[in-house]
Amino acid sequence: MENMRNTITNALSDFFFEYETPRQVLVRSRRVGVVCRLIQLGVLAYIIGWVFIYEKGYQSTDTAVSSVFTKMKGVGYTNESKVEKVWDVADYVFPPQGDSSFVVMTNYIITEGQSLGSPVICIFSGHMTGVCNATTNTCEVYAWCPVEDDSHIPECPPLLISAENYTLFIKNSVTFPLFGVTRSNLVEGIDAEYISNCLYHPETAPLCPIFSLGDVVKFSGFNFETIAKVGGAIGIVVDWTCNFDFDVRHCKPQYHFHGLYGNPTEMDQARASVGYNFRYARHYFEDGVQKRTLLKVFGIRIDIIVQSLGRKFDVIPTLTAIGSGVGIFGVATVVCDLVLLYVLPKREFYKNMKFKYTDHSQDQVRIVCR
Repeated sequence: MENMRNTITNALSDFFFEYETPRQVLVRSRRVGVVCRLIQLGVLAYIIGWVFIYEKGYQSTDTAVSSVFTKMKGVGYTNESKVEKVWDVADYVFPPQGDSSFVVMTNYIITEGQSLGSPVICIFSGHMTGVCNATTNTCEVYAWCPVEDDSHIPECPPLLISAENYTLFIKNSVTFPLFGVTRSNLVEGIDAEYISNCLYHPETAPLCPIFSLGDVVKFSGFNFETIAKVGGAIGIVVDWTCNFDFDVRHCKPQYHFHGLYGNPTEMDQARASVGYNFRYARHYFEDGVQKRTLLKVFGIRIDIIVQSLGRKFDVIPTLTAIGSGVGIFGVATVVCDLVLLYVLPKREFYKNMKFKYTDHSQDQVRIVCR
């Protein structure tokens, strides 16, 4: 019992009142020295070049809360079957609320004067009436008549080819909550006078918030007449990548344009489900009978996508990046130890210099000193 007490007391005394220090061995070897310095240089280049300069590991990041408002302008004109019609924004934009995702009609197939009700019965998709004709092997359905004929899509040119000259106004505001910064794409210098005269161009007017629909299609890599015939989808990306270590006025948007449904070279090939279309009906009453005008709308779907990344210096990520970099320096020591102990011809000599052996109670104890 007394021996156990002494053993515990000595162990606690050794733990609290002794200090262990690593043992260092200086090895004069050009080969090992060059390997060690090259590894350390590579680690240093990684920390400075990749972590701090490229990835900006000394900054904290935040994404923005965004809102988008849009407005189309332009007037279209058609003269189909000697019937003249003027199309304004209320006619060719779906939906009309100014959302970040909408469709601009560029072509259509119209079926006018459709009516529904007894005794209007036609052979078409609808509600089965239960009346069939054995001679023609057909059954009657209750539906809107006359039926739509969409076998031929107007082309050369599409009916609303004038949509190429329509203009789109984008108003976008973003807020970075972490940094308390709010910005709008109507940045400094963009006032009412500038907006009334500008048109976006990536080089001459990169901050103008007004876009020609024809330019949007061109910047996305497509031909307007081709895409206007059967429709398509285009994404306008508003990119807010901002460094708030500089003045907030330097935080400005950049606009990018992408076709969302395929490659430009695929448009003229025979492919399944090419384009974008939907049906839209306008209902009215004539002589007490409910009727409708059915439109199969081919159009360009515009999706406005806001992507954002705000950065600013922060002590915590800076210290974290430095700490992780210092830890990576240990890789050089591990690699050089492996070369010393297992590769070089004098590896046994280096093992004896690196490790110290002592005899205690007739057992060989290996003490690693570094």
